[in-house]
Amino acid sequence: VQLQASGGGLVQAGGSLRLSCAASGRTFSGGAVGWFRQAPGKEREFVAAMRRSGSTYKYADSVQGRFTLSRDNARNAVFLQMNSVKPEDTATYYCADTATNLIWSTLRDGFRYDYWGQGTQVTVSS
Repeated sequence: VQLQASGGGLVQAGGSLRLSCAASGRTFSGGAVGWFRQAPGKEREFVAAMRRSGSTYKYADSVQGRFTLSRDNARNAVFLQMNSVKPEDTATYYCADTATNLIWSTLRDGFRYDYWGQGTQVTVSS
């Protein structure tokens, strides 16, 4: 299984970016996919995640109302729409995947994900 994250870049505060995570190697009929980020000198933190079936979503408090997850099952792709970005959103963003149907409360647990993409850099200027 390979995950390819893309869409990062430099954006001004208040602007928008759309990150993409394309998966290959198996058919994703279940499980969960998540986005995590890591800023220099900081630990990796949860951003958002969703179960591939149904409508279970979870967002970090810091991005709730600004970031939105969506998916294209036909293309095995998941998107993170980032609106009203802030300088503190600056980080390398990683998508992650698991075949396990995680319950809502565990979607934020990075250790539950089996596959990770290479990361895409997001830089927000003030």
